[in-house]
Amino acid sequence: MTDWTACIKTRIVKNVSKDVNFIKSTKEIAQLKIESANALPEHLFIGKIILLYDALREYLECVAMEKGFKIYNHECYTAFLKEILHFSMEGDIFDNARKVRNGINYYGKTVTQEEASQMLLDLKVLIEKFKN
Repeated sequence: MTDWTACIKTRIVKNVSKDVNFIKSTKEIAQLKIESANALPEHLFIGKIILLYDALREYLECVAMEKGFKIYNHECYTAFLKEILHFSMEGDIFDNARKVRNGINYYGKTVTQEEASQMLLDLKVLIEKFKN
């Protein structure tokens, strides 16, 4: 895992001013992705994972901006969760979801229905925690 200091030093994280319009539109897009995931039938669980992961990452982007940060890679969101927000367990869950999503998107890996069910539950819990 990349730590927060490394994210700052390599400029993967930058200090920014809060952009209320960006936050509002990003939350709207995240909500549309959640609605899209919910509209998919259960057997399309891969699509649900991708959509809900994206929605979660967008909500985290809004939280980061509220705190004055712009984060340019997904690994640094894990560091943000653990080191800035002090949500270690949530950081681990996000990082696991990131790895599964990357496996699906970039390496053609699949997940079982059972694994997907747990991941979808985890993603929904994190979304609820960070969407406001």
